[in-house]
Amino acid sequence: MSPLRPLLLALALALAAVPAPCAQGACPASADLKNSDGTRTCAKLYDKSDPYYENCCGDAELSLEPGADLLYLPSNWANTASSLVVAPRCELTVWSLQGKAGKTHKFSAGTYPRLEEYRRGILGNWSNAISALYCRCS
Repeated sequence: MSPLRPLLLALALALAAVPAPCAQGACPASADLKNSDGTRTCAKLYDKSDPYYENCCGDAELSLEPGADLLYLPSNWANTASSLVVAPRCELTVWSLQGKAGKTHKFSAGTYPRLEEYRRGILGNWSNAISALYCRCS
């Protein structure tokens, strides 16, 4: 047996234990983002995240229309979002400080159940760190 074989097996097992960053859990599918009247939604922010993907995207939600441009999030949403979903053909740009200042990140169409998995600088992540945003759709 090759001395490399046990190392490759250990690496494969370690990678299998890592959760997929795009696992959906209880979050809606990106294509399912619509308002109750059938109009388009650009993105939704959720204030619940959890180590278990099936418990993410719960509790309160903030629905964003295409073109939403918020220099300041509503007071109960500043630094609160910990999960989000972006609709197809849309992009959500977020900032860590009010007034579109600080660190920035762009989320393309998809489901992001745990913002803890997306780095914001050396020591931070995007969970409970969004203070301003812009959502656009093509």
